[in-house]
Amino acid sequence: MDNQKENYEKIEKNTRVRRKAVGALTYALLIIWGVIVLFPFYWMLLTSVKSYSAYNSEHIPKFFTLSPTLQNYADAFTAVPLGRYLLNTTIFTVLTTVIMLAVITLAAFAFARLEFRGKNIVFVLFLSLMMIPNELVIITNFVTVTNWDMRNSFPGLILPSVTSVFYIYLLKENFEQIPDSLYYAAKVDGTSDIKYLLKVMVPISKPTLITVTILKVIECWNSYVWPRLITDDENYFLVSNGIQEIRENGFGRENIPAMMAAVVVISVPLVMLFLIFRKKIMEGVSRGGTKG
Repeated sequence: MDNQKENYEKIEKNTRVRRKAVGALTYALLIIWGVIVLFPFYWMLLTSVKSYSAYNSEHIPKFFTLSPTLQNYADAFTAVPLGRYLLNTTIFTVLTTVIMLAVITLAAFAFARLEFRGKNIVFVLFLSLMMIPNELVIITNFVTVTNWDMRNSFPGLILPSVTSVFYIYLLKENFEQIPDSLYYAAKVDGTSDIKYLLKVMVPISKPTLITVTILKVIECWNSYVWPRLITDDENYFLVSNGIQEIRENGFGRENIPAMMAAVVVISVPLVMLFLIFRKKIMEGVSRGGTKG
């Protein structure tokens, strides 16, 4: 009995040691990976507070600075109208996101709750659009917007981005998790479909809607190809266009610290948005991808 007890204690001790070793190795790898991921952001922030002369005098890059300066941030707003670019991007992002939420909510409700002939076929054909790369339709969109005389305008910027097949699918899957009994009970009480959607389905699906909103905001804020293609008037430039304008006509290609300062200003809103709502994003994605 004593030998068995000793053997059991040895096995348990070895198991604990093995678990601690695996845990320590896991944390070490995560720390290394975290440093690799975060280092570009640190380097961007560090470069943005270095003076132009100090940056150019570094034959070997330094990982710190003893004389930080905020002059680069002042230059970022004075060399080009960065404030206007931020305002344009905010307007574009807010309007696009609001319109898209209305479109995808109604479409997802129709596919999830309404019955009409050929619904499944239409939905399958609709999903097949996800297989078409955006690059294949961008020329068609450009020709259409140009023919409608919408170049250099917010409607021209917004129109191609007011819907998303993926977001409709994600929201439809979430709507289908809501019991049918709630819908039938609401219809017995004389509740209209729109009222049921707004009073029942939207509140229940709030995590998914928040996730879609955040992802769309990030997508709009980072949009580059379409704004670059459809606008050549500085009054309608977004931050994506603005970065290129700063590089070409602002303080020149060689003023890297000022460029980094502009990138920091543009990146901070998205970083803060993600840090604040990261749990909502994960919760909404898991709800949308799990049935039952």
